[in-house]
Amino acid sequence: MKFFIDTANLDQIKEAQDLGILDGVTTNPSLMAKEGITGEQNVINHYKAICDIVDDNVSAEVIATTFDEIVKEGEALAALNPKIVVKVPMIKDGVKAIKYFSSKGIKTNCTLIFSAGQALLAAKAGATYVSPFLGRLDDISSDGLVLIEDIRTIFDNYGYETQILAASIRGPLHIVNCAKLGADVITAPLAAIAGLLKHPLTDSGLATFLADHAKAAGK
Repeated sequence: MKFFIDTANLDQIKEAQDLGILDGVTTNPSLMAKEGITGEQNVINHYKAICDIVDDNVSAEVIATTFDEIVKEGEALAALNPKIVVKVPMIKDGVKAIKYFSSKGIKTNCTLIFSAGQALLAAKAGATYVSPFLGRLDDISSDGLVLIEDIRTIFDNYGYETQILAASIRGPLHIVNCAKLGADVITAPLAAIAGLLKHPLTDSGLATFLADHAKAAGK
Protein backbone atom coordinates (compact mmCIF):
# COMPACT_ATOMS: atom_id res chain seq x y z
CA MET A 1 0.00 0.00 0.00
CA LYS A 2 1.27 3.48 -0.89
CA PHE A 3 1.53 6.17 1.77
CA PHE A 4 0.71 9.76 0.79
CA ILE A 5 0.77 12.66 3.24
CA ASP A 6 -2.21 15.01 3.18
CA THR A 7 -0.71 18.45 3.75
CA ALA A 8 0.86 21.48 2.13
CA ASN A 9 3.36 21.93 4.98
CA LEU A 10 6.86 21.51 3.58
CA ASP A 11 8.43 20.60 6.92
CA GLN A 12 5.93 17.78 7.46
CA ILE A 13 6.46 16.54 3.91
CA LYS A 14 10.23 16.52 4.47
CA GLU A 15 9.80 14.66 7.77
CA ALA A 16 7.66 11.97 6.12
CA GLN A 17 10.09 11.72 3.21
CA ASP A 18 13.02 11.33 5.61
CA LEU A 19 11.17 8.50 7.36
CA GLY A 20 11.56 6.55 4.13
CA ILE A 21 7.94 5.51 3.64
CA LEU A 22 6.49 8.39 1.60
CA ASP A 23 5.08 7.72 -1.87
CA GLY A 24 3.35 11.03 -2.56
CA VAL A 25 1.46 14.11 -1.39
CA THR A 26 -2.13 15.25 -1.64
CA THR A 27 -3.14 18.88 -1.27
CA ASN A 28 -6.28 20.95 -1.66
CA PRO A 29 -7.18 24.66 -1.48
CA SER A 30 -7.98 24.40 2.24
CA LEU A 31 -4.54 22.93 3.01
CA MET A 32 -2.85 25.62 0.94
CA ALA A 33 -4.79 28.34 2.78
CA LYS A 34 -3.84 26.77 6.12
CA GLU A 35 -0.17 27.33 5.23
CA GLY A 36 -0.85 30.91 4.13
CA ILE A 37 -0.22 30.13 0.46
CA THR A 38 -2.30 32.61 -1.54
CA GLY A 39 -2.16 33.93 -5.07
CA GLU A 40 -1.82 31.87 -8.24
CA GLN A 41 1.94 32.22 -8.63
CA ASN A 42 2.62 31.44 -4.98
CA VAL A 43 0.48 28.31 -5.23
CA ILE A 44 2.36 27.22 -8.37
CA ASN A 45 5.71 27.84 -6.69
CA HIS A 46 4.57 25.80 -3.69
CA TYR A 47 3.65 22.85 -5.89
CA LYS A 48 7.11 23.05 -7.45
CA ALA A 49 8.69 23.06 -3.99
CA ILE A 50 6.70 19.94 -3.02
CA CYS A 51 7.80 18.20 -6.21
CA ASP A 52 11.43 18.95 -5.32
CA ILE A 53 11.00 16.99 -2.06
CA VAL A 54 9.11 13.85 -3.07
CA ASP A 55 9.79 11.20 -5.68
CA ASP A 56 6.36 11.15 -7.35
CA ASN A 57 2.59 11.65 -7.03
CA VAL A 58 1.79 15.24 -6.06
CA SER A 59 -1.96 15.81 -6.29
CA ALA A 60 -2.69 19.40 -7.32
CA GLU A 61 -6.36 20.35 -7.23
CA VAL A 62 -8.16 22.41 -9.85
CA ILE A 63 -10.48 25.18 -8.71
CA ALA A 64 -12.55 25.27 -11.91
CA THR A 65 -15.91 23.53 -12.15
CA THR A 66 -16.65 23.66 -15.89
CA PHE A 67 -15.14 21.29 -18.45
CA ASP A 68 -13.17 23.84 -20.49
CA GLU A 69 -11.77 25.55 -17.42
CA ILE A 70 -10.91 22.26 -15.67
CA VAL A 71 -9.01 21.16 -18.78
CA LYS A 72 -7.20 24.49 -19.07
CA GLU A 73 -6.23 24.56 -15.40
CA GLY A 74 -5.39 20.85 -15.28
CA GLU A 75 -3.10 21.00 -18.30
CA ALA A 76 -1.26 23.97 -16.79
CA LEU A 77 -0.77 22.07 -13.52
CA ALA A 78 0.38 18.91 -15.31
CA ALA A 79 2.93 20.94 -17.25
CA LEU A 80 4.64 22.06 -14.02
CA ASN A 81 6.23 18.68 -13.34
CA PRO A 82 5.74 15.04 -14.44
CA LYS A 83 5.05 14.19 -10.77
CA ILE A 84 1.83 16.23 -10.77
CA VAL A 85 -1.49 14.36 -10.55
CA VAL A 86 -4.43 16.60 -11.48
CA LYS A 87 -7.04 16.47 -8.74
CA VAL A 88 -10.55 16.83 -10.15
CA PRO A 89 -13.87 17.01 -8.25
CA MET A 90 -16.56 14.34 -8.67
CA ILE A 91 -18.95 16.40 -10.76
CA LYS A 92 -20.32 15.87 -14.28
CA ASP A 93 -17.79 18.14 -15.97
CA GLY A 94 -15.09 16.66 -13.76
CA VAL A 95 -15.79 13.18 -15.08
CA LYS A 96 -15.72 14.49 -18.64
CA ALA A 97 -12.39 16.18 -17.93
CA ILE A 98 -10.96 12.98 -16.43
CA LYS A 99 -11.80 11.18 -19.67
CA TYR A 100 -10.02 13.91 -21.62
CA PHE A 101 -6.97 13.87 -19.36
CA SER A 102 -6.82 10.08 -19.58
CA SER A 103 -6.70 10.28 -23.38
CA LYS A 104 -3.76 12.69 -23.10
CA GLY A 105 -1.80 10.57 -20.62
CA ILE A 106 -2.31 13.03 -17.75
CA LYS A 107 -2.68 11.39 -14.34
CA THR A 108 -5.81 12.26 -12.35
CA ASN A 109 -7.19 11.94 -8.85
CA CYS A 110 -10.98 12.13 -8.62
CA THR A 111 -11.73 13.69 -5.25
CA LEU A 112 -14.79 14.04 -3.01
CA ILE A 113 -15.97 10.46 -3.60
CA PHE A 114 -18.73 9.42 -1.20
CA SER A 115 -20.39 6.50 -3.00
CA ALA A 116 -19.40 3.40 -4.91
CA GLY A 117 -21.34 4.67 -7.91
CA GLN A 118 -19.22 7.82 -8.05
CA ALA A 119 -16.05 5.73 -7.88
CA LEU A 120 -17.34 3.51 -10.70
CA LEU A 121 -17.97 6.51 -12.97
CA ALA A 122 -14.50 7.90 -12.29
CA ALA A 123 -12.90 4.54 -13.05
CA LYS A 124 -14.90 4.24 -16.27
CA ALA A 125 -13.59 7.66 -17.29
CA GLY A 126 -10.01 6.48 -16.69
CA ALA A 127 -9.08 8.14 -13.38
CA THR A 128 -5.66 7.16 -12.05
CA TYR A 129 -6.96 7.43 -8.47
CA VAL A 130 -10.32 7.81 -6.76
CA SER A 131 -10.41 9.41 -3.32
CA PRO A 132 -13.22 8.16 -1.07
CA PHE A 133 -13.47 10.30 2.08
CA LEU A 134 -13.70 7.99 5.09
CA GLY A 135 -13.66 10.47 7.95
CA ARG A 136 -16.37 12.70 6.54
CA LEU A 137 -18.66 9.70 6.14
CA ASP A 138 -17.91 8.64 9.70
CA ASP A 139 -18.85 12.18 10.80
CA ILE A 140 -22.41 11.66 9.54
CA SER A 141 -22.73 8.21 11.16
CA SER A 142 -21.96 6.32 7.95
CA ASP A 143 -19.20 3.69 7.78
CA GLY A 144 -16.48 4.92 5.45
CA LEU A 145 -14.72 1.56 5.52
CA VAL A 146 -17.76 -0.09 3.95
CA LEU A 147 -17.31 2.27 1.00
CA ILE A 148 -13.67 1.18 0.62
CA GLU A 149 -14.77 -2.46 0.66
CA ASP A 150 -17.51 -1.86 -1.93
CA ILE A 151 -15.18 -0.01 -4.31
CA ARG A 152 -12.54 -2.74 -3.96
CA THR A 153 -15.12 -5.39 -4.88
CA ILE A 154 -16.36 -3.47 -7.93
CA PHE A 155 -12.88 -2.66 -9.24
CA ASP A 156 -11.78 -6.29 -8.78
CA ASN A 157 -14.92 -7.56 -10.50
CA TYR A 158 -14.12 -5.69 -13.70
CA GLY A 159 -10.35 -5.32 -13.57
CA TYR A 160 -10.26 -1.53 -13.29
CA GLU A 161 -6.72 -0.26 -12.94
CA THR A 162 -7.89 2.87 -11.08
CA GLN A 163 -6.32 2.91 -7.62
CA ILE A 164 -8.32 3.42 -4.43
CA LEU A 165 -6.82 6.34 -2.53
CA ALA A 166 -8.42 6.36 0.92
CA ALA A 167 -8.70 9.96 2.08
CA SER A 168 -10.00 11.87 5.10
CA ILE A 169 -8.02 9.51 7.33
CA ARG A 170 -8.41 10.39 11.00
CA GLY A 171 -5.99 8.04 12.75
CA PRO A 172 -3.77 4.94 12.67
CA LEU A 173 -6.70 2.51 12.90
CA HIS A 174 -8.18 3.92 9.69
CA ILE A 175 -4.85 3.22 7.96
CA VAL A 176 -4.64 -0.37 9.20
CA ASN A 177 -8.26 -1.12 8.29
CA CYS A 178 -7.79 0.34 4.81
CA ALA A 179 -4.77 -1.93 4.35
CA LYS A 180 -6.83 -4.93 5.44
CA LEU A 181 -9.55 -4.05 2.92
CA GLY A 182 -7.09 -3.66 0.04
CA ALA A 183 -6.93 0.10 -0.49
CA ASP A 184 -4.10 0.86 -2.89
CA VAL A 185 -3.15 4.13 -1.21
CA ILE A 186 -3.90 6.08 1.95
CA THR A 187 -3.40 9.78 2.36
CA ALA A 188 -3.23 11.00 5.93
CA PRO A 189 -1.88 13.75 8.16
CA LEU A 190 1.61 13.19 9.52
CA ALA A 191 0.20 12.57 13.01
CA ALA A 192 -1.88 9.62 11.80
CA ILE A 193 1.08 8.08 9.97
CA ALA A 194 3.41 8.64 12.93
CA GLY A 195 0.81 7.03 15.17
CA LEU A 196 1.59 3.69 13.52
CA LEU A 197 5.01 3.81 15.16
CA LYS A 198 3.62 3.82 18.68
CA HIS A 199 2.76 1.01 21.06
CA PRO A 200 3.13 1.08 24.85
CA LEU A 201 4.70 -2.37 24.90
CA THR A 202 7.37 -1.20 22.48
CA ASP A 203 8.15 1.73 24.79
CA SER A 204 8.24 -0.39 27.95
CA GLY A 205 10.22 -3.17 26.24
CA LEU A 206 12.84 -0.72 24.98
CA ALA A 207 13.11 0.88 28.41
CA THR A 208 13.73 -2.58 29.94
CA PHE A 209 16.36 -3.48 27.34
CA LEU A 210 18.22 -0.22 27.90
CA ALA A 211 18.05 -0.57 31.69
CA ASP A 212 19.37 -4.13 31.52
CA HIS A 213 22.17 -3.07 29.20
CA ALA A 214 23.15 -0.29 31.58
CA LYS A 215 23.33 -2.75 34.47
CA ALA A 216 25.42 -5.22 32.46
CA ALA A 217 27.78 -2.40 31.49
CA GLY A 218 28.11 -1.37 35.10
CA LYS A 219 26.59 2.03 34.55
